[in-house]
Order: sequence, then structure tokens, then C-alpha cells
Amino acid sequence: MEAAASAVPVRLRSIFSPGTRSQREENFESYWAFTQRRDGEILESEKDLTGKKEILAAYQAKPVRSRQPLPDPERFYRNYVKLQEDPATFDRKTLLLTFLYKFARHEWAGISCAWDATPSITLAKRTTQRISRYHLCEEFSHVRLFHEMFRTFHLDRVVWVPPGNGMRRMYAVFSRFPGVLMNPPAFVSELMGLTLYLHIDAVLDDIMGDEPEARDRVRALLREIMTDEMAHVGQRRNFIGAVGIHAARAMVGPMFRGFYRDLPEAKLLFDIDQMVREARAFDYGTMPPEVLAKSWTPSYCRS
Repeated sequence: MEAAASAVPVRLRSIFSPGTRSQREENFESYWAFTQRRDGEILESEKDLTGKKEILAAYQAKPVRSRQPLPDPERFYRNYVKLQEDPATFDRKTLLLTFLYKFARHEWAGISCAWDATPSITLAKRTTQRISRYHLCEEFSHVRLFHEMFRTFHLDRVVWVPPGNGMRRMYAVFSRFPGVLMNPPAFVSELMGLTLYLHIDAVLDDIMGDEPEARDRVRALLREIMTDEMAHVGQRRNFIGAVGIHAARAMVGPMFRGFYRDLPEAKLLFDIDQMVREARAFDYGTMPPEVLAKSWTPSYCRS
């Protein structure tokens, strides 16, 4: 958070807490300063940031691989883009990894469309536009971290398949919505991602407990992503006023259930209703302390 070196506040407030316009303006500047310190310089032609590039290089310089491959690696490859078989018959590692690819591919499709709809850093005139460009570079870095998760389990043939026309059109239209319409669902989308990562973190010991080194590497990669996503939740919340935040809270259930309905592995891995309840009640006190200490929260969520 903004004062990462200081003690973590004793009490953290709901993400749906009200914030005044002046507070939100101050928080944009606070977030912009934080993200530059954390990420370094933008590498726009690579859709990357110097800090993120260094983090990925450090992981790649010391690769970790599971002691054993998946029970049937070809089953993963047959199903990771589109399910061809009943996911209820998958071993738990394959189930989680096929789910992760599909989730990350959705993220990749969405940020690719948003990239085309946002001004480059040299043309950005407002702090919020600069933030958006950095934010998207962070999201592209997350796809690279997901790729490392697959390699950890010897899945070296994973390719990022471009989305179909329907998915591409959906994200392209959404990325061009006016802010008053786009901001609440964009915030809920970030909250959905963070809630999911907390649930993935919670099942790693059960699913990957027989591969402790690989499990720990996946958890480390996941928490790199979580640190950014926690800040993204606060940053996207910062765009929304009093009316929008009520609308966003009402969207949580329909958006979560609609999204996961298209990912059949999800219901076999997670309790979607519990995820909805946790998202509606979310405050930063639920975050792992090491993630909380490195990330950022809006001032009106700290007391």
C-alpha cells in the first residue's frame, strides 16, 4: 500500500466504502506514484514494464519443475483451449491447469482489446490514462507468469490461441463503453479475479501437495499477480462514485455466475456462491499479509 514500510493499519474497511470526489482524485495520484515505483519504466512496444521484466527473468533464471509430469499430459493439451472430455474425469492438477488457461485467455483477450482502445503513454494527457496504460502492461505480464505456471508442470507446448470472433467483439465493444457504464463492471471484474486468486491459493496445498517445490513456485507466481490485482481492485474502485458503487455491488452475483458458467471446470474446483459472498464482503484484511504489505489500497478503505 502507499506507506508499505509502515505498520499495516489495524482495521481495513470494505471495498464498497464511500469515497468523496476529492479523496478519489488524491488516490489516483497516490496510485500513480505507487505503480511507477513498483513497476519502473514502461516498455510500450513490448507491452511490458522494466520491473515486471526483471521479476520474470529472475524466475526463469532459476526454473522449478515438478518431479513428475501430469498423469496424462495429452489430456491437458486436448482440453486446455476447449473442453473435449468430461472435466469430472480429470485428475485435480489437470483440472486446475486447464481452468487457469481458460481464465487467463479470457484476461488476455480483454486486455488486448483494451490496449487498442487506450492512448499510448506519449499521448496520454491525464493521470488516469497513464495509469490505464501501466495497468494493461501489468496484465500482460500476468499472462507471462501464468505461462511459467504451465512450464512448472512440464507443459511446454502451451500456446495462447487468439479468441474467436464472438469473444473478440464482446471485449472490443466493452472497452469502448463510456466510463459511467464501463467502470462498475470493470471494477467487479477485478474483484472477481482477486477473489479467484485467493481461492486458488487456498486449494494449492490440496491439489499440489505431493509436489511441494512446484506448488511453492506456483504460489510465488500467483502472489506476484495477486499483489497487482489487489491494487487494481482499489484503482478501479476509485473511478466509481456513490451511485456506481451500489450498482457494482448488485452486479457481483450475476457477473460471477455468468462468467464461471462458461468455464465448466470452475464448479468442480470452487464454491462459486461462497466466492460471491466473499466478494460482496471484501475488505483488505482478508489478504495474505505479505501481499498486503507490498500492494496499495485507497485511503477511504483504511481507518
